[in-house]
Amino acid sequence: MAKYLVIVESPAKVKTIKKFLGANYEVAASNGHVRDLPKSQLGIDVEHDYEPKYITIRGKGDILANLRKEVKKAEKIYLATDPDREGEAISWHLLKALKLEDKKVYRITFNEITKNAVKESLKNAREINMDLVDAQQARRVLDRMVGYRISPLLWAMIKRGLSAGRVQSVALRIICDREDEISSFIPEEYWTLDASFNVPGEKKPLTAKYYGRCGQKASISSKEELDAIVKDVKNAEFVVGEVKKGERTKKAPLPFTTSTLQQEASKVLNFSTQKTMRLAQQLYEGVEIKGSGTIGLITYLRTDSTRVSDEAEAVAWEYITKNYGSKYAAGKSQAVSGGKKIQDAHEAIRPTDINRIPIEIKESLSRDQFRLYQLIWKRFAASRMQAAKYETTSIKIHAGEHRFTVAASRLLFDGFTSVYTQEDDKEEENTLVKGIDVGTELSLKELEEKQHFTQPAPHYTEASLVRALEELGIGRPSTYAPTITTILARRYVTKENKNLYVTELGEVVNNMMKDAFPSIVDVNFTANMEALLDGVEEGSVNWKTVVSNFYPDLDEAVQIAEKELKEVDIADEVSDEVCDICGRQMVIKYGPHGRFLACPGFPECRNTKPYYEKIGVACPKCGKDIVLKKTKKGRKYYGCVGNPECDFMVWQKPSGRNCPNCGSMLLYKGNKLACMDSSCGYVTAIKSETDK
Repeated sequence: MAKYLVIVESPAKVKTIKKFLGANYEVAASNGHVRDLPKSQLGIDVEHDYEPKYITIRGKGDILANLRKEVKKAEKIYLATDPDREGEAISWHLLKALKLEDKKVYRITFNEITKNAVKESLKNAREINMDLVDAQQARRVLDRMVGYRISPLLWAMIKRGLSAGRVQSVALRIICDREDEISSFIPEEYWTLDASFNVPGEKKPLTAKYYGRCGQKASISSKEELDAIVKDVKNAEFVVGEVKKGERTKKAPLPFTTSTLQQEASKVLNFSTQKTMRLAQQLYEGVEIKGSGTIGLITYLRTDSTRVSDEAEAVAWEYITKNYGSKYAAGKSQAVSGGKKIQDAHEAIRPTDINRIPIEIKESLSRDQFRLYQLIWKRFAASRMQAAKYETTSIKIHAGEHRFTVAASRLLFDGFTSVYTQEDDKEEENTLVKGIDVGTELSLKELEEKQHFTQPAPHYTEASLVRALEELGIGRPSTYAPTITTILARRYVTKENKNLYVTELGEVVNNMMKDAFPSIVDVNFTANMEALLDGVEEGSVNWKTVVSNFYPDLDEAVQIAEKELKEVDIADEVSDEVCDICGRQMVIKYGPHGRFLACPGFPECRNTKPYYEKIGVACPKCGKDIVLKKTKKGRKYYGCVGNPECDFMVWQKPSGRNCPNCGSMLLYKGNKLACMDSSCGYVTAIKSETDK
């Protein structure tokens, strides 16, 4: 009979770990959390030191009963939940739920599910780290306070089924702020001038870009400026004034963290954050490999550390030396953190064995598992390799007082790029024609003039939102994917072609949160809260101090919002549409997809219609009303009510005024009016409220 019991979180790990440990060990799974705060109430005793009230999660009774039977048989119990705050908290909840206080209980952790790692963890068994548990308790309690106190206000003011969250609401605010920035962006005109030269003795022409005047870099902001430059240089003598040669290195990338894996999988594989984490979990817990049984292919997937163990470092060096040559293998590299506290007990995400080459196990993996494993494998292999080296050449061509430049690079040593090239860093080699030295005279072949307009900041994608949250210090590796999933599920944000757009509902929720709970959606406040939670983990801050400092301000803000809510008339807004069944004035209602018109005679009359908000502006194509509409996914735009007969539509709100230059309609862009024809470029300030 087994003398020792190992409790893990996931049933998927049971078989693999049992195989490593043999007959003396029984392995059982808790299926994640076994205790949590009750769903029906706040579950925190705010009158008595904010003590949480934990209950057994519904459906976990049978699992706990089976675990209690196993506990009775065991001499020692090892709690082997995941190696992070949440895993530590699950171990503590198991200790309490199974009443293990009088038993021989040990906490073990491993960053990869391999025989060596699991056996090594048993040698380094320890007590439960209450600082980690308290950091998780603090996060759970804070999130519960925000969600349970604010969400009912959203139900009362907007509609049921909505939610607020400590990280979720800030993520929505970040996306809304970017939308405002894009909407108010005024494009600015600029021009580029490229010159193509004939080089003596060479068939291939040389193309150079306009740099500026007298060695000073300058941009060309108008056609008039461009024409003046063209007039100057057309009859000038073109002479090579400077040739600089140099060498540039591009460092190998760091191995993946949770954030960088999510970003790169989105860009390269087009995976959502949720899909990336689901597949990574499968690779971590173990996949059935033909001829080898179930094997954990990657290390733990929730980490913000780039550290690599000495053992993995040595194996990687040996593999690279053998397969690529010693000049490709790098010495031990230093892990780099982003200046914030990282969970450095963890490692970066890497293959558990670099010798397990992706192509050799492709048949045992699903298509998506293979693609993600290959990405992780290549990134790790590249991170242990030497930098790539390039020869660079920079040429300046004089045309009187004007200057043109050419920059080119040539690969000298491919280094890590022999294995892995990031989407953002693909090198375009620009090879120069030969025979160019200082003093070489060139003849002008042609000048190419191009008009451009500056572009606004791009819409957030899941990848760029994860990067923004990480850079701002909001949330942790385990929170990025669920946060994005929640704001999409609540229809606050919609996704089109990778881009995230705020819906009308998202705008309403964000505006209410900014007005009633400014600190909750304040980026700096939320980042500071994360720093305090890190302090709890380090043992320097008491978790109840964090909670007790937070709750009174939240409670006061909720009470003020509730009072103001009572003063708001939340009766249905009457529209100017008449019900074509019973003749009543139809009212505006909110549904899961936004506003619609409904007959107030419900249930006798069940007539409904789409609701289109008129903006008081006539369509420039057909003269009918322009109305506020939404795409199928909830993104706002302005279109003709006569659609599909009339196809007029714009993303910014039309003003009803025409451009004095070209006659096109002027659109609102922040505090300015801009011509809807971008090639016109007319912009004017909004002079007064009457302009709006």
